[in-house]
Amino acid sequence: MNERDQLDVLHVFCSAAGRHGNAVSVVRDARRHRGPEARQALAAEVGRGETVFVDDPERGFVDVHAPGRRLPFAAAALIGAAWLLDLEELNPPPGPVWGRSDGEFTWITVRADWASPCTLAQYATPAEVDALAGPPAGAASGQWWYAWAWEEEAAGRVRARAFRPPGAAAGDGAEEDEATGAAALVLTDRLGRALNITQGRGSQILTAPGPGGEVELGGRVRLVSQAPVLVPVPPPAAVPARRLSVAEALRSMN
Repeated sequence: MNERDQLDVLHVFCSAAGRHGNAVSVVRDARRHRGPEARQALAAEVGRGETVFVDDPERGFVDVHAPGRRLPFAAAALIGAAWLLDLEELNPPPGPVWGRSDGEFTWITVRADWASPCTLAQYATPAEVDALAGPPAGAASGQWWYAWAWEEEAAGRVRARAFRPPGAAAGDGAEEDEATGAAALVLTDRLGRALNITQGRGSQILTAPGPGGEVELGGRVRLVSQAPVLVPVPPPAAVPARRLSVAEALRSMN
């Protein structure tokens, strides 16, 4: 027998027209999805993007999983959860994350060193980035290849794409990531300036560096769907048999 919870599916880092972005699914009440096995099973069932399990909606404690792995930090997932739950503070495993909304963009303030390592590769023009079919031969194994170029350097406008090189974790199977918040953090920290990044087919990521290695990261969020998700309910525990006394056995026969 199964019960049903609601799964909210969002797109984070959308364009101004509400298109593109990365998929994030949110389980608002994660009490019935306890343990990594149950959460990994649901993340695998969802199949793409990241799944956020909200363990405490008042204090913002969240646990993020992608197919095949748990993610201590995931930028799109945290922005999506902050927008959906209207929270000013989230608490993923690395530490507190502050959130805010300006009406169009939802922002989180995080540390750049929380982001997974990636290879930043600067190209001369956006056209060169657009022409890429994947990472070049000999790209560093195990890290995403983040190709970027200035569209307008004075305005901080960047064109970027992110590719999985050979040896990187397979995750949800995508060879190109549509919007990579972690790489945007690393690039912002490296350049030390605010950026307006157009990535993939047209996703938009905004950043602003702060003190002490902090970066504010912003994106639009769109609610795509709300759907029920089945929650396995274990069968009731068996009641151990109790040995009857002779007198009780005789009474039960009458």
